[in-house]
Amino acid sequence: MLKRVYNWVLGWAHTPYGSWALFFLAFTESSFFPIPPDVLLVALAVSIPRKAFRYAAVTSVGSVLGGAFGYAIGLYFMDALGYNVLEFYGLTEKYHYIQELYRTYDAWAVGIAGFTPIPYKVFTISAGAFDIDLTVFLVASVISRSARFFLIGWLIHRYGESIRAFIDRYLNLLTVALVGLLVAGFIIVKLAGG
Repeated sequence: MLKRVYNWVLGWAHTPYGSWALFFLAFTESSFFPIPPDVLLVALAVSIPRKAFRYAAVTSVGSVLGGAFGYAIGLYFMDALGYNVLEFYGLTEKYHYIQELYRTYDAWAVGIAGFTPIPYKVFTISAGAFDIDLTVFLVASVISRSARFFLIGWLIHRYGESIRAFIDRYLNLLTVALVGLLVAGFIIVKLAGG
């Protein structure tokens, strides 16, 4: 069934509604839908590389707004809806792991979330459930999600179709490396300030 949904998502790349589908996919993936928007972003950007940055912007806006929706689910509807979403995807253990990240890094854990293979919806719902500062949550979401999607957009804009297989194969490795750089940056800023 998941493969059918994946193919359905990719099918939107060949319609005039691709940008709207990309926005909707990014929004829903940040709070409850299983397919990450990267797949449609890559398909759309490869089909028209000159629009890669536009597609990255659409994905970023949809993802951050969807993240705010996920935050609201966790803040107001955790018992009625949030736990059900996490349980449906088998992410309950990840929820407890995210709780520890928030205790250690506060809402800046969202900055890491934007790049990890852990579904972003776990971070957004958890942020609301743990009543993380909304402003910091939104700033961290904008930075991390935009960095992820604009990296994909830049790679496709720069290298076109030839980079598609590379992205499909190494996206998680690239994002983990970027998270390492992000964490190193946080440490350097903290050491320099303290």
